[in-house]
Amino acid sequence: MSDNVRPIAVFDLDGTLADTAPDLVAALNAVLAEEHLPPLAVEDARDLIGAGARALIQRGLQVSGRPAPDDVQLERMFRAFLVHYGAHLNDHTRLFPGVEEALGRFVDEGWILAVCTNKYENHSLQLLDLLGIAGRFTAICGRDTFPYFKPDPRHLTLTIERAGGSERRAVMVGDSQTDIKTARAAGVPVVAVPFGYSDIPVADLAPDRLIGHFDELWTAAVEIVGTVHNRPKTTFS
Repeated sequence: MSDNVRPIAVFDLDGTLADTAPDLVAALNAVLAEEHLPPLAVEDARDLIGAGARALIQRGLQVSGRPAPDDVQLERMFRAFLVHYGAHLNDHTRLFPGVEEALGRFVDEGWILAVCTNKYENHSLQLLDLLGIAGRFTAICGRDTFPYFKPDPRHLTLTIERAGGSERRAVMVGDSQTDIKTARAAGVPVVAVPFGYSDIPVADLAPDRLIGHFDELWTAAVEIVGTVHNRPKTTFS
């Protein structure tokens, strides 16, 4: 590799590192129950995840045929969601196969690791600790860590900065259009996984690499960080 700056891999959380859908959908269903709406099946609601809790609630209501809530109603539902989810962060959530081994390889090779997620920071820290991998990451940055959140590229670039990395030797790993759009706008190459939460097949979004298992991540990350430098940033809107 071309300079002495340590490379950094920045991971999304939901749908990338861990299958959090069962617990997120359970929290959504708790909110829907309070609105006298039937629960959604996890498999039917997986693709509603990915843009944060408020968006998940709005999408869940839309699927249930309920008109869009006003700001006061949405805030009430959001608070209820956070209370339920915070009490059930790890009831059924599991790391995707190969995550622990992949993270260990990166750490052993001297990479910096970070998390950039639209999950709130306290929930992210707690969940990653419960899953046993929080200590792998130099920075864990959530939706409320900075004044910006994905797809705003500053969420990613500030995460890289906080972790002590450089955008010139960074790679983003995510599962959705939000992650790919964020990375593109930041000028950072992106590896996508197809087993997360995306209403558009990630292969159609043209990530730099698409991997089907975490045992493929090391090779993909080394290749693109070693060859992609100073990528032009796209316009964020």
